[in-house]
Amino acid sequence: MVEKKFIEVDPFDNIVEFNEKIRHGGLLLVSNSNHHPSNIMTIGWGFLGIMWGRPVIIVAVRHSRHTFKLLEETGSFTVCIPSEDMSNVLEFCGSKSGKNYDKFSELKLSAKKSFKINATYIEECPIFFECSTIFKVDMPEGRLDANLEQNMYKTKDLHMLYFGEIVGVYSGEQQK
Repeated sequence: MVEKKFIEVDPFDNIVEFNEKIRHGGLLLVSNSNHHPSNIMTIGWGFLGIMWGRPVIIVAVRHSRHTFKLLEETGSFTVCIPSEDMSNVLEFCGSKSGKNYDKFSELKLSAKKSFKINATYIEECPIFFECSTIFKVDMPEGRLDANLEQNMYKTKDLHMLYFGEIVGVYSGEQQK
């Protein structure tokens, strides 16, 4: 088996890759629990920037999602940038619930313990961000532009926005 070695990089070294993947295909959010296997969720909405003078990723998770329960329990998560050959992973993780599937097992992915937080990352992804929730806010009904709310929230299943301070970013290389 080929081992992958990760090196720590600046949070903004991979902003182009982050933005490209979130616009075209998605990123992978990994959340943990003491009571359930680690879960992977495809995300297509997010933000990488500066808040309160700190590097932050903002992710939106609906209350109805299995990931929501895990984030509420642990307060930490990883955001993994998938490789080009992971379109099947993005599709599966965006259409199947972690309540019903152990996505790491189903997809034969490797869940590895993060370096600085209580979360796992996907070893097969070339880049991952370790995030610790420093703020969260519910999207209240009636506050979003009426057209957006009508189109995006027909079932009234609004998002919680999680502001994750980036405490580490890692880029991996295959070792021979």
